[in-house]
Amino acid sequence: MSVYAPAMLTEGEYLAFERISEQKHEYYDGIIVAEAGGSAAHNRITMNALNSLYNQLINRPCTVYSSDMRVKIPRKNSYVYPDGVVVCGEEHYDDTGHETLLNPIVIIEVLSPSTERHDRGKKFEWYRSIESLEEYVLIAQETQRIDHFRRQSTSLWTFTSIGAEEAQLYLASIDCTLILNAIYHNISEEK
Repeated sequence: MSVYAPAMLTEGEYLAFERISEQKHEYYDGIIVAEAGGSAAHNRITMNALNSLYNQLINRPCTVYSSDMRVKIPRKNSYVYPDGVVVCGEEHYDDTGHETLLNPIVIIEVLSPSTERHDRGKKFEWYRSIESLEEYVLIAQETQRIDHFRRQSTSLWTFTSIGAEEAQLYLASIDCTLILNAIYHNISEEK
């Protein structure tokens, strides 16, 4: 992750900058971090997962968003672009342009070598402060594995990891199943 601006920016300055920028940036309490483009494998894995969820949710009051949907983490004064987001019911936004979602129920990150530590660590800590969030899904890019965290209470999350080719992961909050070999469909051994 590379920091864009040496000076601290306010939320308003960040949002104004982001509206005119050709590149996406995350915002961490005054610090802007440029979002790097993903590899072909990263993009295929992301699309396979989001397409699967979209197809399962098509006739339900839920929406699946790609990495273009910004999510605000209010308690951490931060804005991020997860690889995938699911929201059900009424969508709440931080702005009139519907660019910043406040109430995701599921967040998905596809792990890259450069982001895995952050996605598992500090970013997950911040995501846990989003009251609406019920499930956090980490999909490995280097190997066929999905790690899943599910909120049980305010301070308790359970962890599940799947890796067998025929394995399935059930997302209870949205009543959907991710099938491991479908997520990794058309992914070559070279990442």
